Amino acid sequence: MEYRTSSKIKDKLSILGFGCMRLPEKGGKIDESRATKQIHYAIEHGVNYFDAAMPYHMGACEPFLGKCLDGGYREKVKIATKMPHWFVKNYQDLEKLFSTQMKNLHTDCIDYYLIHNMNFENWKKLKSLNILKFIEDLKKSGRIRYFGFSSHISTDEFKNIIDDYDWDFCQIQYNYLDEKNQAGTDGLKYASSKGLAIMIMEPLRGGALAKAPNEVKKIFDKSEYKRTPAEWAFRWLWNHPEITVVLSGMNDESHIDENIKTASTSKPNSMSNEELEIVNQARDTYRKLMKVSCTGCRYCVPCPFGVNIPRCFELYNGKYIGTGFASGNPTIEYIISVGDVFSGGKPGYASQCKNCNRCVKKCPQHLPIPKHLSDVKNEFEGFTFPIMKFVVKNYLKFDRWRNVRKGRA
Repeated sequence: MEYRTSSKIKDKLSILGFGCMRLPEKGGKIDESRATKQIHYAIEHGVNYFDAAMPYHMGACEPFLGKCLDGGYREKVKIATKMPHWFVKNYQDLEKLFSTQMKNLHTDCIDYYLIHNMNFENWKKLKSLNILKFIEDLKKSGRIRYFGFSSHISTDEFKNIIDDYDWDFCQIQYNYLDEKNQAGTDGLKYASSKGLAIMIMEPLRGGALAKAPNEVKKIFDKSEYKRTPAEWAFRWLWNHPEITVVLSGMNDESHIDENIKTASTSKPNSMSNEELEIVNQARDTYRKLMKVSCTGCRYCVPCPFGVNIPRCFELYNGKYIGTGFASGNPTIEYIISVGDVFSGGKPGYASQCKNCNRCVKKCPQHLPIPKHLSDVKNEFEGFTFPIMKFVVKNYLKFDRWRNVRKGRA
């Protein structure tokens, strides 16, 4: 296993991290016996960074991981988990939720604590609730070691957040399809220049880059290196010296073995120009297969009616190139990602489009954006959409009540 450090974090972290969002399931719940064996196996083979969150597996992820790491395994690993900021209404909630997470994880110290899926508006709200004092107190008391955030935001917004606080690390979506999407390569290099450790999520775009279509497989087969599509994607990431850890939501024994093997032989700046060109060809082929040839440049936003145009197109494309969804349901993912669950009461649904065509004039690709948004609306906002939106929002309200109550107890 290869390990890396960063300017601000001296821990030797395995370049392969274990993402606990997609653990194996049985009967709709975590298959605890199988998942425990997988996690213990990964630890025994050098993986030492485990990424969890309160919402994963409908709230079951943290309690499972805490139990799984009992019996001496906790001392061998670093735990990362995330503050669900959408549950936070006041300063007291910060402490109650954190207390719940400590209980869930059977630990008195969370090594890497992140604000989950944050944008600048969320950050301003948390600062107004005095989160900086809260984090400072956690660090002084030894209850956390490092503080960071995860995000799916634009490069400019990402840089603004980086500049607004002395962060230890960040977590971004990045892969060879997302070089210019969300934080992108520019954001990656910017965070690195500030000394942050950088954790990568969605290295395979939810599995899409591992289940390559035939057109992409033919490109990889041209290379003298016989690798799976997943290995190509991971090696491309680990070729970047700025990256500290790449998280993989592993739930199959063969995938764990393959990823560990790849992580044991992947070094920064080790890919040849010929290999990088192969990946570039694969990227271009994927883009041709997408429903909307959006590059994620974000020239189309802000929309005067609040539509989150790039994210709408990303989810729409993802459904058709095989991207997996954390919730298991594309419509629920749409509600969570572009609805008002995380965005401070500002939904960005495709149906909000008023056909003003301002976005069309700004688009470098000259895409008929309103037409594509109509397609997105038809895809995700069917007759069951209001019911599903109601259920998701009220489940999250209940989940907040449950976790705050547990922290209070």
